[in-house]
Amino acid sequence: MSERPTTPAARAGLVADTALALLAERGMRGLTHRAVDDAAGLPQGSTSNVARTRQTLLELAVRRLADREERVLALQDLPAPREGADALLDALALTVHRALTQNRDLTLARYELALEATRRPELRAHFDTAGARFRTHLTALVTALGSPSPDRHALTLTAWADGLLLSCVAGSYHAEPPTIPEIRADLGEIIGGMLGTRSAPRSAPGSATPS
Repeated sequence: MSERPTTPAARAGLVADTALALLAERGMRGLTHRAVDDAAGLPQGSTSNVARTRQTLLELAVRRLADREERVLALQDLPAPREGADALLDALALTVHRALTQNRDLTLARYELALEATRRPELRAHFDTAGARFRTHLTALVTALGSPSPDRHALTLTAWADGLLLSCVAGSYHAEPPTIPEIRADLGEIIGGMLGTRSAPRSAPGSATPS
C-alpha cells in the first residue's frame, strides 16, 4: 500500500474492504484481525483499533458490503418502467452481469457472511437490515411495473438472482456464466410471467460481449 489512510473513516473503509477481499479469497477462517493488518499494509493492531472484536469486524464488513453492492446494483438509478420494458430489461441484465463478473469477489464475500449470519443471531440482524434496502427498491420496481403481488414477486426475482449468482460464482456453472443477452431473456420471461404478458426477449444493444 503506497499511502496509509489519515482519517478514522478512511481507515475503517480500508479495513472493511480488506476484510471483504479476504473473505472472498480465504473464506471465514482466513478472516482475522492480523490478516487484515497484513493484507492492508497496516501496523499490527490497527484493525483492532477499528473493530475491537470479531463480531464488530463482521458487522463492519456487512455494512461495507451493503454500500458497495448498492453502488453495483444501483436499483434506484434503473430506468423507470414508464420509459419502456426494453430499457428496463437492458439495465437489469447489465446489473446482474456485473455482479457475476466484475464483482464476483464481492458476491463470494456476501455468501460467506450470509452463512456466518445463520450461526450468529447478532450478525443476522445486521445482515437483514442491510439487505432490506434492496428489498425496498425491488418491491417498488415491481409495483411500478404493475405487479398484482409486489412482495411475492420481489422475492421471486431475488431468489432467481441469488440462485443464478450462486450457481455461476461458486457452483457448477462457474466456468460458463450466462451472457448479457441470456440474462435479459431470463428476466423477460420471468417478469412477463409475473405480469401475465408475453415477453419478446432480444439482445441488449451492444451486449454481445460482457461489459
